[in-house]
Amino acid sequence: MEEFQIPVVMNSNSAQKPHIVCVPFPAQGHIIPMMQLAKLLHSRGFHITFVNSEHNQRRLIRSKGPEWVAGFDDFRFETIPEGLLRIDPTKSHFPVAVFESVPKTCLAPFRDLLIKLKSTAEVPAITSIIADGVMGFTIKAGIEFGIPVVQFWTASACGFMGYFQYPELIKRGLFPFKDQSFRCDGSLDAKVDWIPGMRNIRLKDIPSFIQTTDPNDISFNFLREEVQNCLKASALIFNTFDAFEHEVLQAISSMFPHIYTVGPIPLLSKGIPESQLQSFRPSLWIEDTKCLEWLDKREPNSVVYVNYGSITKMTDHHLKEFAWGLANSKHPFLWIVRDNIIMGDSAILSEDFLEATKDRSLLTSWCQQDQVLSHSSIGVYLTHCGWNSTLETICAGVPIICWPFFAEQQTNCRYSCTDQWGIGVEVNHDVKRDEIEALVKEMMEGDKGKQLKKKAVEWKKMAEEATSVGGSSYSNFDRLIEEALQPRND
Repeated sequence: MEEFQIPVVMNSNSAQKPHIVCVPFPAQGHIIPMMQLAKLLHSRGFHITFVNSEHNQRRLIRSKGPEWVAGFDDFRFETIPEGLLRIDPTKSHFPVAVFESVPKTCLAPFRDLLIKLKSTAEVPAITSIIADGVMGFTIKAGIEFGIPVVQFWTASACGFMGYFQYPELIKRGLFPFKDQSFRCDGSLDAKVDWIPGMRNIRLKDIPSFIQTTDPNDISFNFLREEVQNCLKASALIFNTFDAFEHEVLQAISSMFPHIYTVGPIPLLSKGIPESQLQSFRPSLWIEDTKCLEWLDKREPNSVVYVNYGSITKMTDHHLKEFAWGLANSKHPFLWIVRDNIIMGDSAILSEDFLEATKDRSLLTSWCQQDQVLSHSSIGVYLTHCGWNSTLETICAGVPIICWPFFAEQQTNCRYSCTDQWGIGVEVNHDVKRDEIEALVKEMMEGDKGKQLKKKAVEWKKMAEEATSVGGSSYSNFDRLIEEALQPRND
């Protein structure tokens, strides 16, 4: 990969800089890519106002320290309320509650914030808003204030297209399901062959909020409305690269004339010049850095890395099945076990399990995942298939074992485990320890694992090419700035 740095646009007068207000959805998996994008834009001479929810600002202060959100003259943090009751800063709000609250409560405080920023002398005039693709209230505010709104879709393009079909599912009578029998009668295995740019898709691979009998389901209707709102944005950014999601991106571009694929942003971000801001890494969880020292003592490609993301919940039974499957595989493993991963309780693993694996396992509550995945000792990643995790494993060239939980994770899993991406195998949702043991052994020792590893490395090379000078994502980032974010005088 060619060494490069993102060119810096020098502007000594902060008040004259173009000013972007960045508004992530209030969840870890959305804040991280928005921060990466904001840092890239800051390196190109933009003044940034980064808007967190009040609760997540408290969580960031707890995990990173108060100095983390102090900001600089040209990179500032602001907050708006998410409209939910104040809870312990060690915990996250349940996604459905956020889906219900954000559209109802965030517009007014966001308006107030824009008024405040417009009236602050030392802050340059706002030239554009970049909002998460599911923060549609920002479009209403942008229209009111005459500020263009660019939406940043932080999930996969195939996930976006799946959500975009929600109205069509209603028209075709496929939503909602009539009764709970759909979960076991084969209904979810029905082929869906009418979505532009998507092939080999079944109903179970559509983002999972369709799997309900309730026509008023909050999650389904929130995503249905928000993805349609994207049609009103002045441009749409995807954290992906052209070669990775070529077919579906072509279909999306026929509906949205102004789309920009600039990912994987973690690789594009490596070109940011050294600065105090470069080390900013938002995490709502306190990260354990000692796990990297533990990995240093392991052989290359010998460790199973296990992380189900920041939201996934499972039953105590499934936790134990995963645990003993890992134990019985006899391979070393690094397992991220959040204290809230068990539904309604704390995660507790038996003394027998801990004793059986003490010499070849490390359990911790959170880590710097991109650094872990890029460590030479990692051989396979057992993942929930969130988009950040999928991109990070592509950037590292690591194959995956998939256990999708909700939303578009099912879509990402399908693409990962078929010829579209060809980097993974799927775990049955009702986890059995024998299956986990067999899959780990196959991925770490067998021909299938070697084949998927080879494909993951090929995608890594293509991702590096896309984000290098002259690559598609590198060039698209330049176009994004020139066409959608630079202020116009006409």
